[in-house]
Order: sequence, then structure tokens, then C-alpha cells
Amino acid sequence: MLDNETLVLAKKVNDRLILASHMMVTAESCTGGLIAGAITSVSGSSAMLYGGFVTYSNRAKTAMIDVPQALIEQHGAVSEPVARAMAEGALRRAGVDLAISVTGVAGPGGGSDQKPIGLVHFGLATPDHTIHHRERFGDLGRDMIRQETVRVALEMILEAYAP
Repeated sequence: MLDNETLVLAKKVNDRLILASHMMVTAESCTGGLIAGAITSVSGSSAMLYGGFVTYSNRAKTAMIDVPQALIEQHGAVSEPVARAMAEGALRRAGVDLAISVTGVAGPGGGSDQKPIGLVHFGLATPDHTIHHRERFGDLGRDMIRQETVRVALEMILEAYAP
């Protein structure tokens, strides 16, 4: 269930992209489609959301959005290069104006000293450029890490479309 803050952010994202006549796509790993789910909780979102790629496994990242396997092997799935490649690959595959990607460690297992639970890498790509953001939420619990990841992704989109 989405909290009020996330619903408000999703509405703003919808409104800004519709106003710009732009379409977007998501490429989600640790959130498993929750960003697209938040956006589609707003009526009329089909005017700005192309769809989403849920690329939870490394194989899906490679097959669906062309993330090079060698990049994953070299840096790991939870990394800046992979977040960037996810956003860029989704943008190319969908042929839209904006792509947001997330890859992280939501827990409760899977963390390490280098990649602790709560580490999430975000990518945002437009035809002109790609940006990256890294966030460490800490071990807030799986659901809260995923919820916070959705919130930050929506905020990143709003920043890219600041009036």
C-alpha cells in the first residue's frame, strides 16, 4: 500500500510528464515494479508511462534491457555502472523521453561490507544524458527500503522536470 507522500509524488510525476508531452519507462530490480505501480495508481498515467521492465535477475537485465553481462560480472548488479546501463538500455528499448532505474540490496539477506543492506543505485536517462544517484537507507527492513527507493526515484524524476 502506498503512503500519502508517495501518492502525491506520483501525481506530480504524472502531471509534469503529461504537461511536457513526454513518456517514461522504468527499469526495476529491487523494487520489482513498485515504481511503475506507484505511477499507475494515478488515473491517466497511460498518457506518460510506456511501461516497465522488471529486471530482478542478472539474466533479465541482460536479456531485456541489454546490460552487458561483463559489466555485471565486473561491478556487480548493485553498482553505479549497472544502474546507468539499466536506465540507458530501457530508454533505448522503449524509445521514450526518460528512463528511471533502480538496483539495490533490500535484504534481509544478500548484503556485504561493500554492498550493505539498504544500498540502492539509481539511474535516470534522457536522450541527452544519464545521471546517477546512490542512496544508503540502512537496514530499515525490506519493505521500508523498497518504499523509500520508490520515493527517491519519483523525486529524481521531478528534479529532472523541475519547472
